[in-house]
Amino acid sequence: MSINRNRLFTELFNQFLEVNEDVEAVIVSDQQGLVIAGEKRSDVDMEIVSVLTSIINPIVERIRDEFMFKKFGTASFDTEFYRLLFISLDERRTLSVVLNNLASIDKASPYAYLLAEKSVQILNAEEGDNIQLAIPNFEYETDEISHYDRVKNQIYQMRLDEGGKYRFKFVIIGDHEVGKTSLVRRFVENKFSHDYRATIGLNILSHSIEFFGNEIIYSLWDVGAQVYFKRFRQTYYLGTQAAFIVFDLTNRESYENIKQWYAELEEFIGGRDIPLIIIGNKSDLKEERVVEYQDGVQLVNLLSQKPNIKISYIETSALSGENVEDAFTLIAFHYISKSKEEEEDIVKQDLLEELNSIILKRKQDVEDQSSLLTLTVISENEFWSPGLQILSEINTPNECEKIRDERDEKIYRFSNGLILKNYLYNNFDVANSDGVFCIFDAREKEHIIQDWKNVVVKIVSEIEENKVVLIGIRVSDKSDWSVIMQDFNVNELLEKKMVSLLFFKIGLEYRLEIYDQLKVMLNTIKYL
Repeated sequence: MSINRNRLFTELFNQFLEVNEDVEAVIVSDQQGLVIAGEKRSDVDMEIVSVLTSIINPIVERIRDEFMFKKFGTASFDTEFYRLLFISLDERRTLSVVLNNLASIDKASPYAYLLAEKSVQILNAEEGDNIQLAIPNFEYETDEISHYDRVKNQIYQMRLDEGGKYRFKFVIIGDHEVGKTSLVRRFVENKFSHDYRATIGLNILSHSIEFFGNEIIYSLWDVGAQVYFKRFRQTYYLGTQAAFIVFDLTNRESYENIKQWYAELEEFIGGRDIPLIIIGNKSDLKEERVVEYQDGVQLVNLLSQKPNIKISYIETSALSGENVEDAFTLIAFHYISKSKEEEEDIVKQDLLEELNSIILKRKQDVEDQSSLLTLTVISENEFWSPGLQILSEINTPNECEKIRDERDEKIYRFSNGLILKNYLYNNFDVANSDGVFCIFDAREKEHIIQDWKNVVVKIVSEIEENKVVLIGIRVSDKSDWSVIMQDFNVNELLEKKMVSLLFFKIGLEYRLEIYDQLKVMLNTIKYL
């Protein structure tokens, strides 16, 4: 089946026009000005642009010949109605981008270089090649707000199933000819190309894998190494959540330049802590090797001296595929670990804000400022009480006084007016509690233990009216939630007493789930 290049160009160019409102037309033409492909949104005369392209080609060729790799050059100039940007795709073909006369060349250029890279891929495509045509909106998909929203979405996803869905962006940087593009292609397509071609500024690919029950969606930003592109790399780095820095094990200079790439990365991402892997590529060329494994380890140790920096080292061969999958799996592991920390920080902050809002409101209404809110946690044993741990952790900014610290009864008073109590099933007092959180472990059980229902009955009976009881039940895949709810049926008791009784499932990610439900409990307390 032959490659339909016209269809690919049409789809690519239309996506480009959608993302860039200032672009009026895009054209690929040859040295004589013959249009190979093009799309436009206005009354742009494609033939005139192609003629201009043929006129500008000698200038672009001269720029290309003076350029570092003699592979491509760029030029731009203004007419009365338009601004034109020309990018040499190779020795024979040029991409022309027509902008309105008020457009910014600097703003359009990062997109144009991505478009140029995709155009070259279409022109050189062979049957079976996987050409991804998506053009992201750099302004919206790479900022910090987008990253925060993405983490929030991951939290939401974990409410739906036991696995998470993680979509993250990471850049792949390093000197030219170290094999960055080859590593990406080996990972995404399981192919290797022996023909080296410098990346024209940027190439973006997406790829997804299953990783220990999680869906990992990679957005791979393969960034051109040319010095000319440094000013555009700042745009490409925005919102980066992980990075590869690649060097060539047969090229000592590429190894020495890792420090420069690391400094550039730190500068352009504002010093944020992100997972990073240093990759020594071309491990298959054993006879030509000039950088030893221990050299890579020493470099990573040197760069890792900054607190909280997570850097790993691995050696790969894009040619044979050795360790390529492991490198991408390792970055996924680092990213998921960091994401879980960020997810917990977000829900922890949400819970703390809910707690503080109740205390602030009550400070205005009650005289006894030492006891503004009383929460009680009941668990099976003293060694596993996540509710107590979570509520204590989020309230750590406030001083804590231990009123009682026995095995079956713990009472803590915090300086902000929170009283936190912890009891075991066999001995608890909830009479003065605003909210009670009790947890049961029903994994691998077809029915609950009768004593558990007695605990719930005792809690509801003894707590004051218009208070809240939260029951968390750990379940497994085999657990039948409807049966568990029938076993816990206390509706008759609730009809006699006005108490809010909330049940929820606790799965693998129990800390996040408990954070979420404790917030629900506090929100209910606030409005009762």
